[in-house]
Amino acid sequence: MLMIGFLKSVFTTLSSRPPVAFGSLGLGQGRRGTRELRSALAAATMPGMPGRAGPGQGPHRPARGGEEPSWRHRLTYPRRGAGGRLTSPGPRSEEEGQRRGTRWRVAFNAFKRTNIILHHLRMSKHTDATEVLLEKKGCAGVITLNRPKVLNTLTLNMIRQIYPQLKKWEQDPETFLIIIKGAGGKAFCAGGDIRVVSEAEKANQKIAPLFFREEYMLNNAIGSCQKPYVALLHGITMGGGVGISVHGQFRVATEKCLFAMPETAIELPIQCWIEVVRVNTGIPKETIMSFTRLFPDVGGGYFLPRLQGKLGYFLALTGFRLKGRDVYRAGIATHFVDSEKLGVLEEDLLALKSPSKEDVAAVLENYHTECKIDRDKSFILEEHLDKINSCFSANTMEQIIENLQQDGSSFALEQLKVINKMSPTSLKITLRQLMEGSSKTLQEVLTMEYRLSQACMRGHDFHEGIRALLIDKDRSPKWKPADLKEVTDEYLNNHFKSLGSNDLKF
Repeated sequence: MLMIGFLKSVFTTLSSRPPVAFGSLGLGQGRRGTRELRSALAAATMPGMPGRAGPGQGPHRPARGGEEPSWRHRLTYPRRGAGGRLTSPGPRSEEEGQRRGTRWRVAFNAFKRTNIILHHLRMSKHTDATEVLLEKKGCAGVITLNRPKVLNTLTLNMIRQIYPQLKKWEQDPETFLIIIKGAGGKAFCAGGDIRVVSEAEKANQKIAPLFFREEYMLNNAIGSCQKPYVALLHGITMGGGVGISVHGQFRVATEKCLFAMPETAIELPIQCWIEVVRVNTGIPKETIMSFTRLFPDVGGGYFLPRLQGKLGYFLALTGFRLKGRDVYRAGIATHFVDSEKLGVLEEDLLALKSPSKEDVAAVLENYHTECKIDRDKSFILEEHLDKINSCFSANTMEQIIENLQQDGSSFALEQLKVINKMSPTSLKITLRQLMEGSSKTLQEVLTMEYRLSQACMRGHDFHEGIRALLIDKDRSPKWKPADLKEVTDEYLNNHFKSLGSNDLKF
């Protein structure tokens, strides 16, 4: 209980500080964020231990130089009461010993989660101010996602910088278009750090509701932006990275673009750690997906069902990856250009004088027409489109699975193998999300997805996926419910129900 009380004291200290000043976890990034967490640890006291040791109350081994003992000192050396007796004697019975053991295991896990958050902050090389660069260049406002070492994954702090600047540029008569790109050459944006969000939630740091609410507000702002919005999709584009690009007027993919909705492989927006893990560990994408699947948010329920035929349903339910020109052929990108020409393309856009939407489109179309990379190759899914349209046209997951089984082709059986590893809850949520989203506006879809995000964060499978893949790494998630038939309509309806006054509002 002492450790639990100590951790509560730490998080109470942190939560009393203004969250906006400290980035996505309510803390700063890099050294400043580490100092904030350390100061909270230093300020925290173990329950029952006074701030300054008094006669008969201090630790049995005094701190050096007569100074007040640190929190580490207090953890190492227990207090002794009058007569030199320990104030926390051993268990009086075997049953009490078991209870204490359980409490200490809970405390240890909480302390472990704190260390994960601290490690995340130490690993960050960027300050809040440099996570995203917002620059006015020529006729355009340029947004650069500047976290290349973590594949430009989104933080709450980045969202809070981009949103007001986007609104400002939209109203600025001297800004005629907006360009968004990723730094480093490996990724446009791989999404969001789901591991830290999950750990923060378990540590009672309510980051997820803020993250999702503000991210979806940004997605809507991009979708309703009245000025040309050009996303340069070079490298990994997943999860939240899709949300800040696909709703804009122009999406320019290169041969190095890698598109997927890994939320279908886990979790929501907060999402994107999947590809970071794959890149750094070499774990196959299919294995990662089997641990972490919820639903494709950030407006996935709006744009996916609007792709040709049932292609969007297939991408959402399997997490299938598209590369290069196939991102354009699928209808996700509006243009395809050679990556070597991307810098020159940006320069030509910046050189335009008071350009209209048509002027921007003309420049993009010129580069698109000149690009010859993979021009003669057919769409990777071309020969399977009929199967996709047939198998994924069903209104229930049970029927989709039956369709794949009856088809019996190697392609169908491969997709069936992937789907069978997914969370049953996630599969049914995703299918219903896309079916309902096909007739909703973007704002209505984002409102629905916010409800889903909150329900999933309260549920079992999101945290179980994180645990199996990133915490315990046993790669054996235990989904609850474990079977599609156990995911009842009533259970599913609870994920889609209104949040009342807490619903997302625009």
